[in-house]
Amino acid sequence: MTTVILVVMCVVVGGLELYAGRQSKDQQRAFVRRIDELNDQVTKQNSVLVTVGEQLTAELSKVKREVLPALDSRLRQNTGQVEELAALVHQADEYLRAQSTRLHDLEKQRVTLAALRRKLSEVETSVRSVTAAGTAAVEGKVDSALDRLSEMERSGTEILELQRTLTRTLEDVEDVVAELLQFTEGELDESVTSALTGQPRGVEGDAAAVTATGRLWTRDDQLDDILAEVYERCVRTATLTVRFRTVEGPNGSGPGAPERRRYFLAGHNMEDLAGAFTALLISTGADIPHNGNGLSRSRPVLPQGVETPRQPEDEAALKALLRTLYESSGAVAQIGPLMAVRTRDELFCAVLTPVQSLELESDEVYWDPASATVRLRRLPTHQLWDLTTWAATP
Repeated sequence: MTTVILVVMCVVVGGLELYAGRQSKDQQRAFVRRIDELNDQVTKQNSVLVTVGEQLTAELSKVKREVLPALDSRLRQNTGQVEELAALVHQADEYLRAQSTRLHDLEKQRVTLAALRRKLSEVETSVRSVTAAGTAAVEGKVDSALDRLSEMERSGTEILELQRTLTRTLEDVEDVVAELLQFTEGELDESVTSALTGQPRGVEGDAAAVTATGRLWTRDDQLDDILAEVYERCVRTATLTVRFRTVEGPNGSGPGAPERRRYFLAGHNMEDLAGAFTALLISTGADIPHNGNGLSRSRPVLPQGVETPRQPEDEAALKALLRTLYESSGAVAQIGPLMAVRTRDELFCAVLTPVQSLELESDEVYWDPASATVRLRRLPTHQLWDLTTWAATP
């Protein structure tokens, strides 16, 4: 029995030893695995540390290469600015010292002025006591002096107005003299050319000689300058030259009255101008609607993309002049044989012969739109154009 127990105990002890050995082997394997894992982690951390070290080295190199020189330059700049600020502070200190000295001087002057004020008060008191009897006479003299000063001031204002008027008059005279000089120079050049070439005047000097006259007048002061500009543009497009111009009032030179403008033109004779203006008025009159149907002259249909041809410059300038005249309540424009008259209700154009022009000038109807309209209505139909409807059409 004892033997059996011993055998059983030996078997149990052997089993326990086997179990303990197996457990120790498992623990050993787990410990080895743990060591391997730790070794892997250490290796990874070493590689990370190497990478971080390389980055730190690169950053340090960059700092040494870029940041430190920039810091050095900025430090030098800041040092220069500090020195400039120190100089400014020094200047401000000197300025404050100078101001302090000046304030001290002003304080002395204030004390001196206070003493002078007291002295003047004493003198004024003594003077009042002496001149109390003659105060009325002095006040009368003062009033007379003030009245005299007022009169002198009014006289000065009148003198200034006269000077302005004289200046404007002198400017007008200078313009007239300049045009007279230009006209005289042209005549002199023509005479010299005629004497040198042996040809009579008028053969080569037709372009410079005065061959036509012009007139311009409007009742509306606001349109005066605009109408003059459009009129002179029309003259230029008609290849005419303004040799001389005058400006006057209805009875000489009345202030505030509508100005009468006279033009002396050169470049073409009356016959050529009459033909040219007749052609332009025929072209303009062709745009007037007929029979109340609102249809104008037929225009050719152009292909798509082709622009409408522009009007000739002389035709466009004449139409601009006529439309500007239509905007006025009363106006007269003459360019050689061409005469345009605008009344409050009508706009007429006519091409006159030299005889008809002389008759209108002798009867002095050029400056009266109503009388001029009555005379123009007596002309033959081929010389007269009623452009009221044309001008009213936009």
